[in-house]
Amino acid sequence: MSAPAALRAPGLAFLAGLFAIVAAWGFEIIGGYLPCKLCLQERVPYYVGLPILLVGLLLSSRMPRLARLLYFVGGAIFFVGSALAGYHVGAEWKLWEGPSDCGGAPTVITSATDLMAAVKGTRLVSCSEAPINLFGLSFAGWDALSTLFVGVMSWRGIFARRDALI
Repeated sequence: MSAPAALRAPGLAFLAGLFAIVAAWGFEIIGGYLPCKLCLQERVPYYVGLPILLVGLLLSSRMPRLARLLYFVGGAIFFVGSALAGYHVGAEWKLWEGPSDCGGAPTVITSATDLMAAVKGTRLVSCSEAPINLFGLSFAGWDALSTLFVGVMSWRGIFARRDALI
């Protein structure tokens, strides 16, 4: 028997979001792709939105109105994440300037030895250059699509009848 759309759409949103953030961690930890400042900011909707969606899923049978409110809030958070990722994509495509402080962290240099150690140990990651393109999209491009999908599916759970199926 299929689950009602009030559960299936937000459940799919949760699983898609979980897959996306785990993939981002995998590319960083296993693949060695260091995230830039915008990449790290784009992870915040996952850290905030996924727990909200999970609570909504857990409450959906006992408190459906609260669950729908949580789906709305979670979806809105992911739409904001999609806009941020879209901004990042635009910076990568040189449609506009990226953040001026993206690419390196400030360090305090007190001697030439400290300077050499900082230069050797610093790996700059620019927000305006995509480190890799997978099927024509950068990490930011995939994030824009992922967060948009999670937002849409979250909001689909708001408007679904409890007995309706996807």
